[in-house]
Amino acid sequence: MLTRRTFALLPALLLAGCSYRPLYEGGASGTVAGQLSGIAIEDQKSRAGQLLRNELLSTMVPPGSESEARHRLSLKVAEREAFVSSLPKEPVSRRRLILVVQYRLLDIASGKVTAEGSSQSAVGYDAVREPVADLQARNAAMQRAALDVAQDVRLRLSAHFART
Repeated sequence: MLTRRTFALLPALLLAGCSYRPLYEGGASGTVAGQLSGIAIEDQKSRAGQLLRNELLSTMVPPGSESEARHRLSLKVAEREAFVSSLPKEPVSRRRLILVVQYRLLDIASGKVTAEGSSQSAVGYDAVREPVADLQARNAAMQRAALDVAQDVRLRLSAHFART
């Protein structure tokens, strides 16, 4: 008869025979974290690009762990807004902010592109026809979208470094 202890040990036994390795093995001093901290991220001109860059910097290059840049990450950020719906005679409308980012990772030493891809996030918000409230809602949506895309780009870069 199987006990709770057996069920707890089952995943460990199944993974013992394969080549499974945690992505962030070694924590802040691991291989992937060291590679991420060696990425220089290009400055951005748009507010969405700045939010994205700041989020990537804060998660990939924690304070005190800066190292010499071995890679350069370029980001092409595009944002657009879509009208989703509204009710007749109601001042509230639903909108969607769509943030699309194309990224390219360049090895500085060789000058070759080692990874590239794209990521996007769509975040909805309500517009109530009050300028300040609408601006705050849009800014909050932009921050959420930048956070989503930054997490996705960081994960993709981490997977890239784990494979190499």
